[in-house]
Amino acid sequence: MQSSSPHRVIISGGGTGGHIFPAIAIAKALQKMEPGIELLFVGALGKMEMEKVPAAGFKIEGLNITGIKREFSFQNFKWPFKLMHSLVNAGAIINRFKPQAAVGVGGYASGPLLYMATRKKIPSLIQEQNSYPGITNKLLAKRVQRICVAYDEMERFFPADKIIKTGNPVRADILEINGKKSEAAKFFNLDENKTTLLIVGGSQGARSINQSVLKGLSKLSEAGIQLIWQTGKLFFLQANEAIEKLNNPGIRAFDFISRMDLAYAMSNVVLARGGASTVSELCLVGKPVILVPLPTAAEDHQTKNCMALVERDAAILVKDADAANNLIDEALKLVADQPLQHKMINNIRSLAIVNSAEKIAGEVLSLIKR
Repeated sequence: MQSSSPHRVIISGGGTGGHIFPAIAIAKALQKMEPGIELLFVGALGKMEMEKVPAAGFKIEGLNITGIKREFSFQNFKWPFKLMHSLVNAGAIINRFKPQAAVGVGGYASGPLLYMATRKKIPSLIQEQNSYPGITNKLLAKRVQRICVAYDEMERFFPADKIIKTGNPVRADILEINGKKSEAAKFFNLDENKTTLLIVGGSQGARSINQSVLKGLSKLSEAGIQLIWQTGKLFFLQANEAIEKLNNPGIRAFDFISRMDLAYAMSNVVLARGGASTVSELCLVGKPVILVPLPTAAEDHQTKNCMALVERDAAILVKDADAANNLIDEALKLVADQPLQHKMINNIRSLAIVNSAEKIAGEVLSLIKR
C-alpha cells in the first residue's frame, strides 16, 4: 500500500545560473504536479546557489566542494580531501532527509550527492543540459536510472535505454514575454520604439564580450541602438564609468538582470555566450542571436551547443578570439538586416522544446512510483 505522506526529492548542483535556474524550474514543476512534496537542494558552499535557491523559496544545504583547477595550483592538493568530506556530508544529508528520488543538474555538488544517493539505492536522474557532457555525468550515467537530455545523438555518451529527450527547463516567466514590451521599456527606462540590443554573458558576465562591447560602445551609441548590458559584478563599475562618459540614456548596464523576461521582451537582437540554458531560452523566446562560446568550457561544450543552432541557420557564431575585432560589427550588420532577422527567428523557434521542467518532473515522480 502506497504511503499517504508527502514524497521527498533531493536536487543537487549549481555553480552558475545555467544550473540553478533549471533546477528551480524542476522543483516548481514538482510542486505543481504534487502539492505538498518535500524538496531539498544541495549546493556548493560559497557558490551562487546558496543565495538564489533560498530566494526562490527552497531549503538548501551546502557541501564544501570545488572543482580541480586546470592550471597548477596548491589548492588541487586539497581537492581529494574536500571530495571525501563532501561524500561523507552528502551521505549524512541523505540519511537525515530520506529522499525517495535524487536529481542532479550539474555543478560541483551534483557528483558527490548523486554518487552517495545511488550507492544507497535511491532512484536517481541526471539532467544533462549540454550537447557534450562533462566527465562527472559520464561516470554517473552508469549508476542512475534516467538521463534527461536536450540534444539528439546523446547515445554517444550515455546508455541509450536511459535517455529521454526533454529539453532544458527555463524560468517560467521567460515563456511569457508577449505583450510585455511597454512594461519592459518602463522597467529599463528605455524607448520602446527604438532598436534594443541585449548583451548577456551569463549570470557572472563574460570578459571577452564585455571588453568587445566596451571597445565598440561609441559605435553602438552613434548607430542609435539601445543597450541592455548584463556585465556581471566584476565588470560593472568599468562599464558604468564608460557609459557615464557617453552621456547616452539609451545605454544601460546591470551587474545582474533579475527580470530576464522583460529583457527578452525589450530586445530585438541578442549577444550571448553558448551556455545550454541560454540557448534553450533563446529558442523559446525566438530572438536573433550572435553567440560567443566560452572556449575554456569543459570539452568545448559551448561551441557544440552553439553549432546545433548555427548549422540550422538559427544563430551566428563569433569565436571568442575574434570578438574584440568582429563582434560589434556583426551585431550592427544583423541589426540592419531585417530579412535575416526574420529567417533566424523562424529557424530558432523551430528548435524550441516546451514544457521541459514538467517532463523532467514527471520522470522523477515515475521513478518514485516504480
